Amino acid sequence: MGGQEDNYYGKHGTPQKYDPTFKGPIYDRGCTDIICCVLLVVAIVGYVVVGVVAWTHGDPRKVIHPTDSRGQFCGQQGTPNEKKPFLFYFDIVKCASPLVLLEFQCPTTQICVSKCPDRYLTYLTAHGVPGDLGYYRNFCVPTFDPRKGPIEVLKDRECPAMLIPSTPLARRCFPAIQAKKGVIMVGNETTYDDGRGHRRNVTELLEGAKKANVVLETRQLAMKIFEDYTVSWYWIIIGLVIAMVASLIFIVLLRFLAGIMVWVMIVMVILVLGYGIFHCYMEYAKLKGEAGSDVSLVDLGFQTDLRVYLHLRQTWLAFLIILCVVELVIVLLLIFLRKRILIAIALIKEASRAVGHVMSSLLFPLCTFFLLCLCIAYWASTAVFLSTSNEAVYKVFNESACPFSGQTCRPETFNTSNVTKLCPDAQCLFAFYGGETAYHKYLIVLQFFNVFMFFWLANFVIALGQVTLAGAFASYYWAFKKPDDMPAFPLFSAFGRALRYHTGSLAFGALVLAIVQVIRVTLEYLDHRLKAAENKFAKFLLSCLKCCFWCLEKFIKFLNRNAYIMIAIYGTNFCTSARNAFFLLMRNIIRVAVLDKVTDFLFFLGKLLIVGSVGILAFFFFTQRIKLVQDTAPPLNYYWVPILTVIVGSYLIAHGFFSVYGMCVDTLFLCFLEDLERNDGSAEKPYFMSPDLRKLLKKTNAGQADA
Repeated sequence: MGGQEDNYYGKHGTPQKYDPTFKGPIYDRGCTDIICCVLLVVAIVGYVVVGVVAWTHGDPRKVIHPTDSRGQFCGQQGTPNEKKPFLFYFDIVKCASPLVLLEFQCPTTQICVSKCPDRYLTYLTAHGVPGDLGYYRNFCVPTFDPRKGPIEVLKDRECPAMLIPSTPLARRCFPAIQAKKGVIMVGNETTYDDGRGHRRNVTELLEGAKKANVVLETRQLAMKIFEDYTVSWYWIIIGLVIAMVASLIFIVLLRFLAGIMVWVMIVMVILVLGYGIFHCYMEYAKLKGEAGSDVSLVDLGFQTDLRVYLHLRQTWLAFLIILCVVELVIVLLLIFLRKRILIAIALIKEASRAVGHVMSSLLFPLCTFFLLCLCIAYWASTAVFLSTSNEAVYKVFNESACPFSGQTCRPETFNTSNVTKLCPDAQCLFAFYGGETAYHKYLIVLQFFNVFMFFWLANFVIALGQVTLAGAFASYYWAFKKPDDMPAFPLFSAFGRALRYHTGSLAFGALVLAIVQVIRVTLEYLDHRLKAAENKFAKFLLSCLKCCFWCLEKFIKFLNRNAYIMIAIYGTNFCTSARNAFFLLMRNIIRVAVLDKVTDFLFFLGKLLIVGSVGILAFFFFTQRIKLVQDTAPPLNYYWVPILTVIVGSYLIAHGFFSVYGMCVDTLFLCFLEDLERNDGSAEKPYFMSPDLRKLLKKTNAGQADA
C-alpha cells in the first residue's frame, strides 16, 4: 500500500509539508514573472499609440451617415447636404449586381435628397410639365441643366430615368413594395421609358428591388426592436435594479440562513418551473379548436413577427416538454445527490462567514465591471476609428466591357480623361474608403492587434479580481482565531499585493488565455467565410478545431482560476502556482468532482431563482397583465424585447454577486485541501478549518472541544 501511495503522489506532485511559520498568505514575497509584466506595459503603450493614431485619422461620421457618389455625407451638419439626410439611387436595379458584394457600392449614381420620392414619374413625362420638372429636379445631380434635351440628360446621367414611390430605411430610399390582389407591385405602373427609346417592364425593376431589399425585413425588425428600447428603457432599468436588490438580499440572508435558504431556493426553483409547466399547459389547452392553431412550426417557417408563434399549439407544447424535462432532471439530481448537498451547504456556510467578515468583497465586482467597461469602450472606439480612418476611393464603374473597369479615378479630371473616350458609359463613382499609404495597408493588422489587446486586458482585469478575492478569503481561512487573527483590511491588502508583486503572473495567465481566444475568433471567422464552400473535409476539420479550442479555453480558465488562488496564498510565479494547484486538485479529484460541482449547481439554482422571479414579473408587466403603477406598460412592437433584456441583465447581475461566493468557496476549498495535507489535528499541527467542517469530516484538534 505504501508503494502505491508513493507512486500516486509521484504522479501528482508532493503533498505540502507542515510549516510552523505558515500563517496564511505570505507577506514577505517578491515580484514574479517580470518579463510578462514588461511585455504588458510595452503592449499597453503600443495600444495607446494605435488608439491615438486611429483617433487622428478616423471619422465615425462614415458609420452614421450614408455617402453619395462624391463621397459627401448625407445629413451631416456643416456640409452642403445638411438638409438632405437620405441617399437616393438613380437605378436601384443595379444594386442587385454581384459587383455590390465585391465593392460594397452600387454601380449607379447616388445623391443626397431631403426626402424620398412619393410618386411614380418618368423624366420624359416631367420634362414637358414645369411643375413636375421642379419636383423632379430634387432628384437630379447639382450640375443638372434643364435646357438640355431629355435624351442628353439621361445619357449624361444627370437625372434618373424614373421615380418610384420609396420609403427611407437606414437613411436610404428603397422602393415601396406592396401587394395587390396577391401580386407584389411597385406603384401602379407596368412599364416605363428608360430615355433611350426602350420600354422597360416594371417587373425588371421589381426583381432588382427585391434583390436590393434582401435585408429589408431584417432591418425593419431591427428598427422595431430599437423603437421598443426607446420606450421601455426606463422600465428595463427598474427591472435590473430589482434584480440587483434581490441578489443582494439573497446573499445577505444566505449569510445567516445558508441551510434554510439553499433548501428554500431549491423548492422555489421547482415551484417556478412547475408554474411554467402549468402556464404552458393552460395556453396549449386554450388554443384547442382555434383556427390556424394546429399549423406546425415547419409549415409556418420563419416569421419576423415572433408573436405569430405564440398562437400555435405546437409552440406551447414544445415549451411544456422542455420545462418538464428540466424539472425531472433537477428532481433526480436532488434525490441522488442529497448527501453531497449537505456537504455543499457546509461549504456555503463557511463561505458565508468569510464574506461576512469581508463585506467589501460584495462591492468589489463593481470595480472589475468598471475596468471591463473601460476595456470594452476603448476597444470599441478604437475599432470604429480604425475602420473609418480610410480616405475616399473612387473607381470606374460601367455597364459594358471596359479595360478601365474597377480602376481608381479622380472625379475632378475624369470627364477630360481618356476613359470617357474609350468607355462612353463609364462613371467615376465613390467606391469605398481605403488608401494607399502604409498606414492604410496595415489597417487589418492594427484591427487584429486591437482585438488581441482587448482579450488580454479583459482577462487581466478578471484575473486581478480573482486573485484579490482569493487573497482576502485565504486570510480568513488561515486565521487560527477568526476573525481576531485576520488583517485589518484583507481585501485592500490582497489588491495591493496583487498589483505590486504579481502583475507579471496575472499578465502571463491572461496572455495564454487571450491567445486561445484569438485563435477561436479566427476559426469562427473562417467558418463564416467557408459556409458557402462545398469542401466537406475542410468544414469537418474546422469543426474539430473549434471544438478542441473550446475545450482548451475552458480548461485554461479552470487552471488559471486555481493558479491565481495559489499565487494569492504563496506568492509563487504563474507556472509554479498552476502546477501546484493542478496536482493538489488531482490528489483530491473525487472531492473536486463532487463538492465543487455540487456547489456550482446550487449557485446556478440561485441565479435561476432570481432570473426566473424577475423574468415572470417582467412578463406580467410588459404583457399588461399587472399594473405596477397607475399607468400601464408602454406600447411595444414585441413585448419579448424588454423581457429578454431584463432576463439577460438579471442573470449578469446575479452572476456578478454569486461570483464572489464562487471565488470564496473555491479558495476555501483549496485552503481546506492544503490544511488536510499540512496538518493532522495534533497540538503541534492543528487544523485551521472551522469546527463545523471538522465535525462534518470527523476531524478533531487535540485539546480542543468542537462546538
